[in-house]
Amino acid sequence: MTAITGERILHASPLRKLLSRPELGSVVGAAAVFLFFALSADSFLKAPSLSTVLYASSTIGIMAVPVALLMIGGEFDLSAGVMVTSSALISSMFSYQMTANVWVGVGVSLLATLAVGAFNGFMLTRTKLPSFIITLGTFLMLTGINLGLTKLISGTVSTKTIADMEGFPTAHDVFAATLTLGGVDFKITILWWFALVALASWILLRTRAGNWIFAVGGNQDAARAVGVPVTKTKIGLYMGVAFGAWISGQHLLFSYDVVQSGEGVGNELIYIIAAVIGGCLITGGYGSAVGSAVGAFIFGMTSKGIVFAEWNPDWFKFFLGAMLLLATLLNAWVRKRAEASK
Repeated sequence: MTAITGERILHASPLRKLLSRPELGSVVGAAAVFLFFALSADSFLKAPSLSTVLYASSTIGIMAVPVALLMIGGEFDLSAGVMVTSSALISSMFSYQMTANVWVGVGVSLLATLAVGAFNGFMLTRTKLPSFIITLGTFLMLTGINLGLTKLISGTVSTKTIADMEGFPTAHDVFAATLTLGGVDFKITILWWFALVALASWILLRTRAGNWIFAVGGNQDAARAVGVPVTKTKIGLYMGVAFGAWISGQHLLFSYDVVQSGEGVGNELIYIIAAVIGGCLITGGYGSAVGSAVGAFIFGMTSKGIVFAEWNPDWFKFFLGAMLLLATLLNAWVRKRAEASK
């Protein structure tokens, strides 16, 4: 198998290791964004503000981590945004209609969401169609199902409240609790986010599956030739995205106890942007879980920093697009320097 770059630089000088890190450019960018808003907004450095930034980052980061792994494996998932909403809708409507403990709905939602991920991976590997086409089709189907079934069952575009159902308090504690540390409130999604980053980094750095992910993203045919289970790897990556969507969906549901069926459209692009800003290549085979976390953190700082600085929020998308371009150029420059130093 060819040597794998990205997360596996084993025998190199400290400087070369640093330059070879996929997330180096995003870390530099994150430091610049942090300093910029620290100087522009007086309230940015206050503990409650940083807690808000971390929460905004975590809601993106939970999905950006598995999306980054999928991109390292050379694929996309355009259904990731609406899959989050589908997961929440399944939990809510199953629990309400069956008058069951909400944990039953949570379990059914997990199985159904993983099935969607497996479907994406199976269709991709069986049909050989581009992931763009496969997941775009899933995106459209889920968008229609979310709206159609919600209106059919509930009579409106939103679900019925399940806040008074058995199991709701414990489910809320798991997926939407607020933790107080040093007098500052932190959402539990931050812990979910950190846990997923740690798990994904361990998989990429310490397991055979990590080798497989880099291999199929770098050269799928070569990977198959040396015995890498390409089909299982790609299906597993899509199921990883589905698992992240399930966590995000349960947080959405148990934070508000009702779900709007039209939510989630467009968020898939934000997850991809976070992964790209974090150093993932569009072509696959290169990136890191830590980088996706940094990309999500940049997103959180920008979205909330504009508010703290009391700027017109209409400019947010402009700043996000500019950061995407600058981060991609910086990542490309860092990678060229790393390759030149070998």
